[in-house]
Amino acid sequence: MDKLILFNKPYGVICQFSPSPPHQCLADYVTVKDVYAAGRLDTDSEGLLLLTNNGALQHRIANPRHKLPKTYWVQVEGEPDDAALAPLRKGVDLGDFVTRPASVRRITEPAGLWPRVPPIRERKSIPVSWLEIIISEGKNRQVRRMTAKAGFPTLRLIRYAIGEYTIDDLPCGQWRELPLGRK
Repeated sequence: MDKLILFNKPYGVICQFSPSPPHQCLADYVTVKDVYAAGRLDTDSEGLLLLTNNGALQHRIANPRHKLPKTYWVQVEGEPDDAALAPLRKGVDLGDFVTRPASVRRITEPAGLWPRVPPIRERKSIPVSWLEIIISEGKNRQVRRMTAKAGFPTLRLIRYAIGEYTIDDLPCGQWRELPLGRK
């Protein structure tokens, strides 16, 4: 039977089932057998990870050709204004590739956000801001590289959504199974 698992990945967990000390792995949280991550999420990023045993669905979710939007909540150093965010909205040359245009807006800190363990570093003299960034690709460390190129380093990165799937009502470190084809 085909399975689709939504997992709210904590900071520091690697996106594989085999142990890799000192990091925790997916097997420390997800007890469902024979599912695999549809895409990846960096060890130092948090939030939504989709797992499935359906190869076609896994490909559709992970492959940028399908342009499935990925929504991130990003805490950055500084207070970017519209001019500072304009390059992200147009596409950023990161040296090895130019990103597709992103949807970017300033947001307040998301309600109900869990504490990160360990907490992010805070510097009293540098303000922080939250952004919502929606991209339709997902190359290695792309969002972090985009915000750094704009002059606003990422402090915390949470993937809120992949397409129609979100972490709404899914506590950090928890997972739930959805019937395939339904939200």
